[in-house]
Amino acid sequence: MANTIIERARTRPAAVIGAGTLGRRIALMLAARGGQVRLFDSNASAAQAGLDYARQTLASVVATLEGGVAGQIDSAPTLEAAIDGAWLIIEALPERLDLKIPLFGKLSQKAAPDAILATNSSSYPSSKMAAEVADKSRMLNTHFMMPPEQRAVELMSCGATRPGLMEELAGYFSTLGLSPYIAQKESIGFIENRIWAAIKREALCVAAEGVATPEVIDRIYCETQGTPMGPFRAMDRVGLDIVLQIEEHYARAYPHLPEAPRVLLKKMIAENRLGLKTGRGFYDYSEKGTAS
Repeated sequence: MANTIIERARTRPAAVIGAGTLGRRIALMLAARGGQVRLFDSNASAAQAGLDYARQTLASVVATLEGGVAGQIDSAPTLEAAIDGAWLIIEALPERLDLKIPLFGKLSQKAAPDAILATNSSSYPSSKMAAEVADKSRMLNTHFMMPPEQRAVELMSCGATRPGLMEELAGYFSTLGLSPYIAQKESIGFIENRIWAAIKREALCVAAEGVATPEVIDRIYCETQGTPMGPFRAMDRVGLDIVLQIEEHYARAYPHLPEAPRVLLKKMIAENRLGLKTGRGFYDYSEKGTAS
């Protein structure tokens, strides 16, 4: 059956819904072995920016793959045009169930009956957005990290995913130079993000308790773990508003989690210290600031 998926990828387009930071990168990877990809975003400027990025980066990604071939990436004018005949549809919208649930309802009705319906959500299991999906056997999570730099992708069942589908799709992703990992059971945050969430949360606790400053925590973390970036600088890059959304999602699922991280994040957000996007978060990114 894996060969069937690869054959479908050769003869039919894939669709990515949402052309933001990750959507455009997913489209890029799906086109790295000759695939046809349609990128759709209701925001026209985001759609164009995503298309430009994917097309400009494609050649460099193809060069890293043995047998890589530049495929075709196009921007679709409507959702219907994007999914018409698509064999794989990946949703990459913001982390809001009020957007995701109705979208998957539309996909369930309008996509090809054999189209695989996937979500790139970084924290919500696909089971939480499947209420309006008639055939849940074709639905799953495909959580991409940050390709093409980070090529790991996590696959997780919605609870009713057809047996073997995740393994077949993982085999296809491997041909694109991606590194697939399959979660054996449903997990909020999947594998890597759940571990990373615990690291971020404890780092926030250490800072909130006054044990050490964010700068000191980042320095000792980088030195001992051998990583180029500590948790606070990483949170600044993501955006503290997004970090808070994710943390609140975990707190609803696990009520025992400490409140201090959310209190600290809310205080900083109230001061418009959201990280890189506002020029100041745990670090100062303004011209007068010291952060690079």
